[in-house]
Amino acid sequence: MIITTSDNIPGKNIVQTFGLVRGNTARSRNVGRDIMAFAKNITGGEVLEYTKLIAESREQAIDRMTEQAEKMGANAICGTRFSASSVANGVSEVLVYGTAVKID
Repeated sequence: MIITTSDNIPGKNIVQTFGLVRGNTARSRNVGRDIMAFAKNITGGEVLEYTKLIAESREQAIDRMTEQAEKMGANAICGTRFSASSVANGVSEVLVYGTAVKID
């Protein structure tokens, strides 16, 4: 599956457009990560626990979007975009969406 942020894939022809596909996940923090993040706030620097949580969330959202595209018969997704939002105290959502297409 080719996934791109552009509307076209250089060297490939879009032969069919299936439409919007999306994947999302909502994740909450946990006490262990919060303690480590609090400590990092004091000393400064990257909060690796949250970086890892966000990366895992993005990958899960991409997997869900890809699964939906494959069920439609697509072999590529164009115009891919990400969005993140807070849905509750301590809970964040990662959404990825794009256009499922078939390329030759």
